[in-house]
Amino acid sequence: MEARIGTRNTKSMIFKGVIMFFAFLITVPLIIILLYIIKQGVGQVNWHFLTHVPAPVGEVGGGIINALAGSFIMVLIASIISIPVGMLAGIYLSENPNTKLAHYSGLCVDILQGVPSIVVGIVVYFWLVKPLGTFSAISGSIALAIMMLPIVIRSTEQTLKLLPDSLKEAALSLGVPYHRVILKVIIPCGFSGILSGIMLSIARVIGETAPLLFTAFGNPYLSGAINKPMESLPHLIFTYATSPYDDWHNLAWGASFILLMFVLILNIVTKVITRKWKIQL
Repeated sequence: MEARIGTRNTKSMIFKGVIMFFAFLITVPLIIILLYIIKQGVGQVNWHFLTHVPAPVGEVGGGIINALAGSFIMVLIASIISIPVGMLAGIYLSENPNTKLAHYSGLCVDILQGVPSIVVGIVVYFWLVKPLGTFSAISGSIALAIMMLPIVIRSTEQTLKLLPDSLKEAALSLGVPYHRVILKVIIPCGFSGILSGIMLSIARVIGETAPLLFTAFGNPYLSGAINKPMESLPHLIFTYATSPYDDWHNLAWGASFILLMFVLILNIVTKVITRKWKIQL
């Protein structure tokens, strides 16, 4: 009996060791990429780099302020478009899970989440860019908003499904109208989980390049006109990295480092919010 127990314990330790080894192994590529980008890019970041537009071809220096401002504007517009629509759709799916509309809507959300980003860019190109006759920031924002929608919808739906039914029943029993129950009770109780999904969707699209190639296109100047082409960090990195100039390669590494920090910070904040929300539940 003791020998059998000892054998089981040995097998269990071996199995745990194998799991820990592979868990560590999958982090190795991430660590290598992070260290390499930090090594190549951190030395390029300074105040001039963050506050100036790109220098003309042949001149040394320049910055990425046009790309920083462009990414911020397009992600902001995309959030304004996708967050309300995504939250409303998620509320409907969580409140009416057994209807045919909810079933087919959920199926469409799953399919949309799997659509490649370059396909979204091509679709928005034929929807907006070609009819308007120009690339524009609003076209890029709509492409990003389409990519954000599935994440916001699913995070809202799954968060609200985890809330106990007694919250809604207690509010309804007091005579509170249904729409006020949703706005004043259900959403505030699940706001941390919804917020984590929103931040995760922003982290997902802030580094997208393919849809912006067909929509926003890029702009070497600092511009706030949403009906004109606008630069973004991913597009700037693509342009600089594929150029024949060493100075532009260095700027691409610096922009990559800034973008990487944005994504890391957003993901870390999302994990913190999600952990806090789970503890509260």
